[in-house]
Amino acid sequence: MGGSCRRISQFVLKVHSRCDLSCDHCYVYQHADQTWRGRPVRMAPATVRAAARRVAEHARAHGLPVVHVVLHGGEPLLLGAAGLREVLTELRTTITPWTRLDLRMQTNGVLLDEELCRLFVEFDVRVGVSFDGDRAANDRHRVFAHGGSSYDQVRRALALLRRPEHRASYAGILCTVDVRNDPDRVYEALRAESPPRVDLLLPHATWDNPPHRPGPGPTPYADWLSRLHRRWTDDGCPISIRMFEALRPGGGGSEAFGLAPADLLVIEADGSWEQADSLKTAYHGAADTGLDVFGHSVDEVARHPGVAVRQDGAAGLCATCRACPVVDRCGGGLYAHRWRAGTGFDNPSVYCPDLLRLIDIVDSRPPPARVSAAPVDAGSAPVEALLDDLATGPGSPSTLALLAATQLSITRALLGACRDRSGPSAAWELLVAVEQAAPEIVRAVLEHPFVRPALVWHLDRSTSSGADATVDPLPALAVAAAARAGVPATVRVPTRAGVVALPTLGTVALPAPLPTVEVTVRPDEIRLGSGSAERTIPLDPLASPSAGWSPTRDVPVPGGRLLIEDGDPYRDCYGETVSSRLTPAAALAFGRTLAEALRVVRRDVPAHAATLDGGLRAAVPLAHDPARPLRSATARHAFGAVSITPALDPATMAVLLVHEWQHAKLGAVLDLFDLVEPGRDALIRVPWRPDPRPPEGVLQGVYAHLAVTQVWQSRAMVDDTEAPAHAARFLAWTRDGADALLASRSLTEPGERFVGQLRRALEETCVGSG
Repeated sequence: MGGSCRRISQFVLKVHSRCDLSCDHCYVYQHADQTWRGRPVRMAPATVRAAARRVAEHARAHGLPVVHVVLHGGEPLLLGAAGLREVLTELRTTITPWTRLDLRMQTNGVLLDEELCRLFVEFDVRVGVSFDGDRAANDRHRVFAHGGSSYDQVRRALALLRRPEHRASYAGILCTVDVRNDPDRVYEALRAESPPRVDLLLPHATWDNPPHRPGPGPTPYADWLSRLHRRWTDDGCPISIRMFEALRPGGGGSEAFGLAPADLLVIEADGSWEQADSLKTAYHGAADTGLDVFGHSVDEVARHPGVAVRQDGAAGLCATCRACPVVDRCGGGLYAHRWRAGTGFDNPSVYCPDLLRLIDIVDSRPPPARVSAAPVDAGSAPVEALLDDLATGPGSPSTLALLAATQLSITRALLGACRDRSGPSAAWELLVAVEQAAPEIVRAVLEHPFVRPALVWHLDRSTSSGADATVDPLPALAVAAAARAGVPATVRVPTRAGVVALPTLGTVALPAPLPTVEVTVRPDEIRLGSGSAERTIPLDPLASPSAGWSPTRDVPVPGGRLLIEDGDPYRDCYGETVSSRLTPAAALAFGRTLAEALRVVRRDVPAHAATLDGGLRAAVPLAHDPARPLRSATARHAFGAVSITPALDPATMAVLLVHEWQHAKLGAVLDLFDLVEPGRDALIRVPWRPDPRPPEGVLQGVYAHLAVTQVWQSRAMVDDTEAPAHAARFLAWTRDGADALLASRSLTEPGERFVGQLRRALEETCVGSG
């Protein structure tokens, strides 16, 4: 077993080797391998301890930034709360000094209760639940030994994980495909549970024991998945489905797809090292290595031939697969599914025709350009890297792109919620049709900063009043997308006080305040109403102005074009009085100042300019206030926009733009991660305010002042006589605020890391400017 080995970052611990269900498709008990019969019922404490030490030893030796440990079985919940606490304590105590530990569990959910949920939240364990869909689908296989249904118990478990206090521990759903089930009903049942992710699993099969294939068609599994995929894309991909995402070009793959090296090992209840669990479907003893945690390190197991062959990418596949044009997409399929007596694993997948067809399906109906509906899977995303990058001040363009993508996914989720509230409609069908024809157009409309505030306003009726609370923004979104894409359509659109707002295009004031109006999109114009109440809006920007039409204006800036948003009714979300529509001369002056201010940012702090270029889409002019001439603001729901006083000089506006963009970025981060401990209401005194502030307010101030410090330090390096004093003041404010936050004990572990890294970046800035 000499030679080099790869690093292993994923470990499955079989903490209990028996199960309380009797699923007839289970590879552990019902397939070729029967080694479970000789295993101890539960993993002994000494075995847990040895396993944890082996994982920690490997992480330390290879400098792994994270390791993933999955508690598995059998059924891990059979250990009970006390037994699981012992296991989790041992893993956390032994491994976390050397690396970040991402703890997971896969369970059938039958025994899950509130005590266990609290335990998993306490130890930051993310729980996946096995659930096959609607009642008929789930109970086809997932039943008790006496034949009784597990459906109600599993749904109760999922409801517990959806509770706000437990949601952080909800990892998703594992669903095994059965082509006898109704794919539409399965999809609806899965979506109803609001999972962060769904893993669709092809039933384990080999060439010796092929999968059930009803009917004459050669690809029943791809055909079944095609119906589910169509529902998913039609709905705007409201949940993450890993199979479809992994099969896309550049989708990243998974254990079942793609050519990435396998880096997973299993530790059985007796401490034996095994290869991937799915191999148990091939033949008795297929997963064995002959090694155990008591006598063999991870490096030794990684050199085992069965493990090493799965590190070789395409070179480890059969000749048929190597010659296939989509080998980089399917990667030969799941290793276990290639087994055939006589040729071993040197074969294509038994699902090869289905995988080829499925890739065609995924390519023919691309999903919206977005990340998963769950903005970021905090257990698998590089959380530390993201926070460390942003803690430098500007962050990188790639991090900004990730934040923008997660903001778009939140908007899509809200859009789906609006559709669920309103029910099927012509507007929704139109939006789906435009997305299929021109997905980049729909993305551009949904990225408009005030789409999300409109959706939130519509959904949150408890804080709204009057007729505006019933204005469904979906029809106007569909019309805006259709007009930009040149898709003819007719839709009835609700108005807000007689005004129709079309995001990214402009607003139309009707002659009379009708509650709704019929809108017809034609290739060169939009018509609203009929007869004397008709408005015709030319889509040619060079056409003569139309009565009642106020187009959204934009200006050229160094990073592209920036909207001057002084008409959208949902821009009034800043806690500041926004300006009414600017005169043409005022809009021209505002645009010139914005463009010059962004050039100043590029001169002073190029890294901050790069993130502004990548995310700032609109500027909202604030109303003039003689008592407060220097004003600017951002809103948590309006990512991509900054509101600001128009009558400023470019150098002053540049500072305010950088300041506010810090708030926008941090708001996007706080949509993903808790940086402040929930419920911490202690107030903190800061030098830039006379009144004590809550921890999140201090965090926002510190992050904004870090960037302002960097601006003034840059200006201090040239002949700016006032800059050194400004730089010193903001540096002191940032340093004192960060220290006060760290001393308050109000931050979560990621929050402490973020502020600590920010503090270090600040000191490095001091050295660099000294």
